Amino acid sequence: MVIQKQLINSQIRSDQVFLIDHENNNRGLTDTHEALKLAESLELDLVLVSEGKDAPVAKILNYGKLQYQKKKRQAQSARPVVKEVRFGLNVGVADYKLRIEQAVRWLSKGDSVKFAVRLRGREHQYREQAGELLDRVVNDLSQVGKVQSLDKRSLIALVIPA
Repeated sequence: MVIQKQLINSQIRSDQVFLIDHENNNRGLTDTHEALKLAESLELDLVLVSEGKDAPVAKILNYGKLQYQKKKRQAQSARPVVKEVRFGLNVGVADYKLRIEQAVRWLSKGDSVKFAVRLRGREHQYREQAGELLDRVVNDLSQVGKVQSLDKRSLIALVIPA
């Protein structure tokens, strides 16, 4: 994860900054040295938020906390968006309902859901029933999601949020 470095405290070379204090109050155009003294008195950092045409915008805040929150947001956005649900051919009614409810939650959050039916040994004789199971899944999720791909040969259905 790459976190972009911002200019803080004595790294700010501008003579004046538009200052936003620790309570999000706009203090207007302020001398950089005064802003630094105010930040030090509060035991916080003066962080350059954006480069302006006239003067840059600086904010008084805890720089370590800002970095932590940025890193956390990046990790959150990098999470996988495809969840996988596997069924056996003889899945029970309660297990089926549980997996469908789980898929509805994931789809409402914005994640895609991949359904796979696994056949073992002699279950390969019943590929048609496995295809019907996938059709049932797609039909049950038609309210909250739409089918991106349905492959009855490999017994996989990918459902994306509607």
